[in-house]
Amino acid sequence: MNLNTLHKLSYGMYIVGSHRGDKLNGQIANTVFQITSEPPTVAVSINKQNLTHEYIKDSTVFSASVLCQATPLPFIGGFGFKSGRDTDKLKGLKYKVGQTGSPIFLDNTTAYLEAEVIKDIDAGTHTIFIGRIVAAEILTEEPCMTYEYYHQVKRGTTPKTAPSYIAKDKGGEKKMAKWECTVCGYIYDPAKGDPDNGVSPGTPFEKLPDDWVCPECGAAKSEFKKVE
Repeated sequence: MNLNTLHKLSYGMYIVGSHRGDKLNGQIANTVFQITSEPPTVAVSINKQNLTHEYIKDSTVFSASVLCQATPLPFIGGFGFKSGRDTDKLKGLKYKVGQTGSPIFLDNTTAYLEAEVIKDIDAGTHTIFIGRIVAAEILTEEPCMTYEYYHQVKRGTTPKTAPSYIAKDKGGEKKMAKWECTVCGYIYDPAKGDPDNGVSPGTPFEKLPDDWVCPECGAAKSEFKKVE
């Protein structure tokens, strides 16, 4: 059975936000999808370990900000590989508090919606929250980022807590030395380099500038370990 088949399913990229009292948080999610049109309802799958899960459970509301195709990987990494328990994810970002009290993220966002939870379903490691849409707006006409684009063009990785995470097959490692970010799991492949940040293909990890950072989460070069 080839579980990579699941990568062929169509997804988008979103920041799902919620609140607990006056505390706000958000996380990257790719499983946000419409359930019905009348009344308009959507569902989102959130890992039970995540702080956003706690906030949605407590407040019974959530927002979903739809990310545009040009969203930088470090921006995604800030919401996908860091916990709101350890850092203020909203610091320095443009956002507003919506009708439900949930944060709506304005940077790199093409549209957003807010929903009130009408049902939640236990799905083992995750909870599926079904929400009735109470507010929705289109902000720009920029193309939305798909999960396929994130993986194939941006070369992004998937957190282990994501519902679409698939463990890597360790049996087919290539001979060329690669380096892994210990924060988010991004793999620096010298054969590919980091063209988006001026690093040409064929550049060994050791030759990267000292101030080079992980293109996905912004971690320092010292946070990388060699893939054996």
